[in-house]
Amino acid sequence: MTTRALSLPSPDATCALAATLAPRLRPGDVLLLIGGIGAGKTHFARCLIQSLMHEPEDVPSPTFTLVQVYDVPTGELWHTDLYRLSDPDQVVELGLTEAFDEAICLVEWPDRLEDLTPAAALTLSFEVTGDETRQVTLDWQDARWDSRLEGLS
Repeated sequence: MTTRALSLPSPDATCALAATLAPRLRPGDVLLLIGGIGAGKTHFARCLIQSLMHEPEDVPSPTFTLVQVYDVPTGELWHTDLYRLSDPDQVVELGLTEAFDEAICLVEWPDRLEDLTPAAALTLSFEVTGDETRQVTLDWQDARWDSRLEGLS
């Protein structure tokens, strides 16, 4: 497993990281967003999604809808919040396992996936380090991420 830790001194730095990573993503890429409430997962996801849109629009949190789907230049992007799920079978019912192969997927609360977690996913773990500061740790096993994450800071 490869790991890289980045310090994010402000919400703007979180957005900049998301905007830098976004054009490097392709259908079939899964980002697992880990962290407590208020750690920056949704802020990161919102910035990433908006940076891929031709005309940025409102990007609501999928906490209550579970899934929000966006059309981006490379195809579909699924933003999911699995916090309210109690069984991995519900992930299958949502169609998320199929989306893992066909879309870019941002998954908040990925622990709910259990055995359905894609092995090739990129994990981003957000940790609150101050009022506006965060640390994000990126972990991956799949070699596809090696070149795609070069130069991220």
